[in-house]
Amino acid sequence: MKIATWNVNSIKARLPNILEWLEQAQPDVVLLQETKTVDDGFPAMEIEDLGYNIAIHGQKTYNGVAILSKFPIEDVQRGLPGNDDDEQARYIEAVISGQNPVRVASIYVPMGTEVGSEKFAYKLNFLDRLITRFEGVFASGEAAVMGGDYNITPDDSDVYDPEKLHEKVLCSTQERKRLRTMMNLGYTDAFRTFNANGHQYSWWDYRAGAWNKDNGLRIDHLLLTPAAADRLSAADIDRDPRGKEKASDHTPVWCMIDG
Repeated sequence: MKIATWNVNSIKARLPNILEWLEQAQPDVVLLQETKTVDDGFPAMEIEDLGYNIAIHGQKTYNGVAILSKFPIEDVQRGLPGNDDDEQARYIEAVISGQNPVRVASIYVPMGTEVGSEKFAYKLNFLDRLITRFEGVFASGEAAVMGGDYNITPDDSDVYDPEKLHEKVLCSTQERKRLRTMMNLGYTDAFRTFNANGHQYSWWDYRAGAWNKDNGLRIDHLLLTPAAADRLSAADIDRDPRGKEKASDHTPVWCMIDG
């Protein structure tokens, strides 16, 4: 089962690129972020025509997450527990059924804007709630892949210029500490398992020629419970979609789960 995560930065704006990639890469499950559309506006027909089932948690203009799967999708949960007043569509979780079911989550962690800002405080609160959910999923013993745009670089090897971005948003100690707390529960970073070398990225800013200069960050992750990590056979970043016309500023990250 090939599982990918991709922040598409507007599913309507990127639809031709998304459909092309789905046909070429043939992922079995795709975790999408920043779909930026209400549920009724999601281009379901075009994606279903490629053989995918769809679960959506949308929002007008901003945020939005979704799960695409060639297998049946069950037990869909929309929204991250812990704050009933949070209306931002940043989390969807479901079970991909089959002979060896896998729980998956598509997660869009807030960017946080600037360390110390009100939006940064919201990000930290979201991460604290996410840690609680990670604890629950881990305790279940299920095979689970918690994927998405975490908007956090795990360490300086995931940053094109660590000195320039030292303690800036996406690279701050407060954010990284929370990501490490999730990892230390017993989750495996799928990409890092097969790619020990640093300076391999999943996001490049649209500004200042970042893509052409390879000035990127690795902020999109697939984090696996032990039952999923035991079946992990491959993982990588697919850079090709970032080089397309009208590309998202993120590119897909994928892993292969056997069985």
